[in-house]
Amino acid sequence: MLSEELRAQIQQIHISTSYLVNESMAGEYASAFKGRGMEFEEVREYFPGDDVRSIDWKVTARMGHPFVKEYREERELTIFLMVDMSGSGRFGSQAKTKTDTMAELAAILAYLASRNNDKVGMMLFTTEVERFIPPKKGRGHVWRLIQEILTFEPQHRGTDLGMALEYAGHLLRKKTVLFLISDFQAHAFERPLVLASKRHDITALRISDPREKELVDVGLLEIEDPETGEMMLIDTSHKETREYFRKEALRSLEESQTILRRSGIPEIPVSTTGSAVAPLIRYFRNRHRRR
Repeated sequence: MLSEELRAQIQQIHISTSYLVNESMAGEYASAFKGRGMEFEEVREYFPGDDVRSIDWKVTARMGHPFVKEYREERELTIFLMVDMSGSGRFGSQAKTKTDTMAELAAILAYLASRNNDKVGMMLFTTEVERFIPPKKGRGHVWRLIQEILTFEPQHRGTDLGMALEYAGHLLRKKTVLFLISDFQAHAFERPLVLASKRHDITALRISDPREKELVDVGLLEIEDPETGEMMLIDTSHKETREYFRKEALRSLEESQTILRRSGIPEIPVSTTGSAVAPLIRYFRNRHRRR
């Protein structure tokens, strides 16, 4: 049974997301992600201005005047959300944790897929794939995806992006639009990412919190590594300590950005303190222009 608090949180995300996913945003999504191809629909008479390359010469010869072929886009896509549920997702310096932000992003993407009659599925992973939800359609399915993220209790704390990508590669046989939602505090995932990108259309959504990039001077501070459970006592009043922390955070960021760039994977940065919608809209528009 869901607690009243959790039920209210799920309902709030459900309602706010359906409000955010308006006609404009749904249109941006549809423009950015085309269907699987063009399917022949009918032959009709030629009108001035029609592309002469679409003339059906066999029908034209038979009927004695020009006819053209019409096609329609095979719109239906399969959207798959790979959501990193490792221990680092529990961090959040203000109102939302990274996991809350991931749930909001997953809800928005699932609603967009639903509005465009696309299937959407989801994987929740840590150092193992802990939950796999096959792609389906419908708003009830969107509710289930939100609930799965917010009620999920991971069995492991670490992250293995490479393993998750290999697992997805085995299960998703047809070309899929794959959103990889993570803070990318992981290593050794370049080769599986490159292999997966040869078959699937992958986009990385990097979730971050401003406090991960620098320490505030608050004196002695006991911190826990969320992915190993290791406890450390550090003195944040030392400038050298704060500078070391900042450089390590920057190094980790640059390492994962380099992997994504070399793999040809577009990246959408999303902060726990900002809008989840604005970065998506910018990405959809840029993708549509590039196409």
